[in-house]
Amino acid sequence: MRNTTSNTRFDLAELAAKVGAELEGDGATVVENAAPIESAGPGAISFVANSAYLKHIETTKASALVLDPTTPSGGIPTLRHANPYLTFAKIVDLLYPPQRLVREGIDKLAVIDDAATIAPSSGIGPLCHVREGTTIGRNCQLISSVYVGRDVTIGNDCLIYPGVRIMDGCSIGDRVIIHASTVVGSDGFGYAETETGLRKIQQVGWVEICDDVEIGSNVSIDRGAIGPTKIGRGSKIDNLVQIAHNVEIGQHSIICGQTGISGSTKIGNGTVLAGQVGTVGHISIGDGVKVGAQSGVSKSIGDGKTVWGCPARDIMVIKRIEAALTRLPDLLKRVKKLEDDHS
Repeated sequence: MRNTTSNTRFDLAELAAKVGAELEGDGATVVENAAPIESAGPGAISFVANSAYLKHIETTKASALVLDPTTPSGGIPTLRHANPYLTFAKIVDLLYPPQRLVREGIDKLAVIDDAATIAPSSGIGPLCHVREGTTIGRNCQLISSVYVGRDVTIGNDCLIYPGVRIMDGCSIGDRVIIHASTVVGSDGFGYAETETGLRKIQQVGWVEICDDVEIGSNVSIDRGAIGPTKIGRGSKIDNLVQIAHNVEIGQHSIICGQTGISGSTKIGNGTVLAGQVGTVGHISIGDGVKVGAQSGVSKSIGDGKTVWGCPARDIMVIKRIEAALTRLPDLLKRVKKLEDDHS
């Protein structure tokens, strides 16, 4: 389900037991849907995980809330947990169980090469095109207008939205989600200068996407020039991201929207690149690194660092620079006054 109407309902005591939360208030309260706290109505459950939304607790019409152990509930029946955001996510899964988006089998408007292998439990929607040598595993869903090139491997339980293009030789693991209009395996951006102009360097590598990766819409992941571009297990890539040839991203990393990662950059495990981050090529960004929004990363970063700015520097250095800059106008006035006094 992709809307706020649920076909299921629970009482609050049931939900508490299912998600491991502590019940506070009337356990017989019926929950039928989930909604933002500022617009929730009767029958809805909502949550607060950000202090900016605390003000809505007193005015919300939600029937129930998910809160941390200390936030006042205003008398509303509440599920309490140390991680209210994760708890709310589990509740949403219960209220809106996933539904199959394309039925099993191959739609009559799909084009499937005779040399492709597709598990019978998978569904291939209308206007999909699957080329020779490709293997698609169990319980996959290619919704519509998906192109899958030659010699591609797609694992089990994958969900591929309309308009996705997966080019020749790429490998997709299990439980991968790829959103609309993303391209996996387009040519890397490689050219050599000649006396008569730029000569294209043939890109003969591929893309490897490991298990449990989710890729947003309108993402471009280039094939390696030679060898693979790799996305590690459990990593999540937001919309409008560019990943260049031979980039390697580790496990459980987060790449936020409009980020551009240049060729042969290595990114570690559990690393976060916030929105509109840009990197130069051929550098390493270590495990657990956090890069602030709109940063320009021009050199390698060691494990566990938090950086920000352009060029990206240690966050405490940048904070001191920003604090100094706020004082600059007053400083300039003082300097001008000193100059005037001595003129």
